[in-house]
Amino acid sequence: MRRVYPILAIALALLCAAPHGLFGTGEAAAQNLNTNLFVTNGPVSAMMLSVNTLYIGGSFTQVGPATGTGVPIDAASGALLSTFPKVTGSSIGVVVPDGSGGWYIGGLFSAVGGLPRANVAHILSDCSVAPWNPGADGVVLALAVSGTTVYVGGGFANVGGAARSCVAALDGSTGLATTWNPNANDAVSALAVSGSTIYAAGAFTNIGSATRHRIAALDGSTGLATAWNPNANDAISTLAVSGSTIYAGGAFTNIGGASRSRIAALNVSDGLATAWDPSCNAAVSALAVSGSTVYVGGFFTSVGILTRISLAAIDATTGLATPWNPDPDDWVLTLAVSGSTVYAGGYFSSIGGQARNRLAALDAITGLATAWNPDPNSLVFALALDGSTVYAGGDFSSVGGQTRNHVAALNIGTGLPTPWNPYANGVVSSFAKSGSTIYVGGSFTYIGNQPRLFLAAIDASTGLPTAWDPSANQPVNALVMSGSTMYVGGQFTGVGGQPRNYIAALDASTGLATAFNPDADRSVYALELNGSDLYAGGKFLDIGGQARNHIAALSTSTGLATAFDPNADDDVRTLAVNGPAASSTTSGGR
Repeated sequence: MRRVYPILAIALALLCAAPHGLFGTGEAAAQNLNTNLFVTNGPVSAMMLSVNTLYIGGSFTQVGPATGTGVPIDAASGALLSTFPKVTGSSIGVVVPDGSGGWYIGGLFSAVGGLPRANVAHILSDCSVAPWNPGADGVVLALAVSGTTVYVGGGFANVGGAARSCVAALDGSTGLATTWNPNANDAVSALAVSGSTIYAAGAFTNIGSATRHRIAALDGSTGLATAWNPNANDAISTLAVSGSTIYAGGAFTNIGGASRSRIAALNVSDGLATAWDPSCNAAVSALAVSGSTVYVGGFFTSVGILTRISLAAIDATTGLATPWNPDPDDWVLTLAVSGSTVYAGGYFSSIGGQARNRLAALDAITGLATAWNPDPNSLVFALALDGSTVYAGGDFSSVGGQTRNHVAALNIGTGLPTPWNPYANGVVSSFAKSGSTIYVGGSFTYIGNQPRLFLAAIDASTGLPTAWDPSANQPVNALVMSGSTMYVGGQFTGVGGQPRNYIAALDASTGLATAFNPDADRSVYALELNGSDLYAGGKFLDIGGQARNHIAALSTSTGLATAFDPNADDDVRTLAVNGPAASSTTSGGR
């Protein structure tokens, strides 16, 4: 799906630590993490290091720089700022400007710029990390700044060195909690400040020492709830203040004493819903007000009587959707507006008539996507604008990557992908190399612009498949090269022009199956060669003419199982051989 796997860089460090390759002998070397190595947007299931090139295969469709979960982006060009602190953790869920060119960020993370920061942090205008360190013990979902005070909401129980349930006020200099303590009984997911009043919304039913269902107005001095009480019947996820109106979006269907479907405008004076009633048919997750227009994003497919997929512009007077219709193909989770540009983030891959992965800039008049295209590799949850910079946060860990479908080659010196790009249409799960040829196995049926069933030989320079085509009838999980012979394991029952159950040996020139035929009864997931023994791991219970539970050693000359019999009680998915093994005796036939 969507998750990046930076552990690839750690794996590279382990590979590089061995002077003679992963299983070679020699003194241990220091392990150095290559932080420049591009990361993927999906699992990596196979790696092979060859000189200064790391070949990777898996379920990914993109490789990109390891940016962390938050990035400052030039609002005009879409390029990342040259330096910024990387955020380490699951996600950033909220970003607000600090008023001085920097940013407050919140979410689920453990470090910013290499410094410990628990779920909330302050990034300064020079992209350094401020000493400010309140340390929330749970997720931070909402932030608002008023003067020297930072209001924070979420799912925490402690923040700023004090017990604070889901909402707190923090000193903007020290990061310590002030005495302000509304003590919400459930999550606070949205905050907005208007004068001396702090509006809070979320899932709570008690806050500020009063019963308040999911939305409340809190006195900025005492933390007590005011008389204002719209009383929503379901969760609220976003708020926006405009003059004497509070806009609310979420999952509710009744608020402010009226039936309102997921979006409403509330009077600041009495908390009652105004006549404004756009009526979305599913949850609203984002609001942004610009002049006489209210931009709304979420999970809906209609606004009022008009079809609007996840994004709409609503007239602030009439409540009717305007003709503006960027028509994203999936959720919009966050919005920000600057002049004639609307920035949108979420889960979409197309918006405003263009392919745009999860982040886009839209013309506020036409709804068309501009050329701005940062291209994060997973969801965007938060956007904030300050001057010429857009800060984006989410669960991504790479922005500005390159398309690589299931297979790629990375230069371990620079960390960058090479031009080699075979483009497989299914998962690549195994590699082997011989000379200038890269052998790949997996679940693909098409690679390098050619049909190849689960197994192919790819030119290391061009990325094109050679004529070698053993044509397995089911996926290939494991490959081992020995001289002119390729050993393969997988889920197949035929390969190289012969019936072969789950394991076979192929001629590296012709692709035809040799006489080697251990005839496993179930899938083979892993292979390793040591001298004249081929070690196999998998799901099998019988292989090489013997009962062998999930792991076996096979004679490469006869295909028969040796006496080696660890008798594993479940599937064996990977194997490694270190140094020469003791010689083993080939077992007899069935």
